[in-house]
Amino acid sequence: MAVGACVLTLCGCSLLRQASAPPPTFYALDDASSQTPPLPVASGVSGVSGPRSLPTLIVNPPHAASGFDSQRIIYIRQNHQLAYFAQSEWIDPPAHMLGPLLVTAVNRTGAFAAVVLMPATASGDLRLDTEIIRLQHNFQFSPSRVQLTLRAYLIDDKTRRVLAWREFNAEAEASSETPQGGVTAANEVVQEVLEKLAQFLTTRQK
Repeated sequence: MAVGACVLTLCGCSLLRQASAPPPTFYALDDASSQTPPLPVASGVSGVSGPRSLPTLIVNPPHAASGFDSQRIIYIRQNHQLAYFAQSEWIDPPAHMLGPLLVTAVNRTGAFAAVVLMPATASGDLRLDTEIIRLQHNFQFSPSRVQLTLRAYLIDDKTRRVLAWREFNAEAEASSETPQGGVTAANEVVQEVLEKLAQFLTTRQK
């Protein structure tokens, strides 16, 4: 009986500790396109007679490198050592949130007849593959900063030939040394990289 009572006591303490743990705070990457003017269209695109002359871009769902493919908000204090905040998470993996934001940014250029995020029953002329190489809150700087590297490939959808590729980098200082400060900076670098990517695509499209 004494042993059973001890076991019940230990279980009760464990449950109390679990119950007292605060729930995680969830953060998102937001669409800031409504706050910025439309991107300028590349030279030569505006002279096209109609939207049917423009190519259709198929966007594959973005991927993320190992370590950056979960809902965890990554930070670093030492080189090559990834850590994550215990009580703060993304509402969805960043790569999942990036897809719709990417489509919106490219659509705003007006350089494509349509920009379609897969999976969808649509055929296109061009295809875009993207990968998040890193999205991290770096505390090795003071003030700390968020760093984003995105790699993009533009592919001919019929021949599967890579037409162009590029890596885009952006950094922004965190407004505070907290997860929320890092998330604000993360939204800034995502917006910057998406604008760079959209401009890159308008100069490379057929």
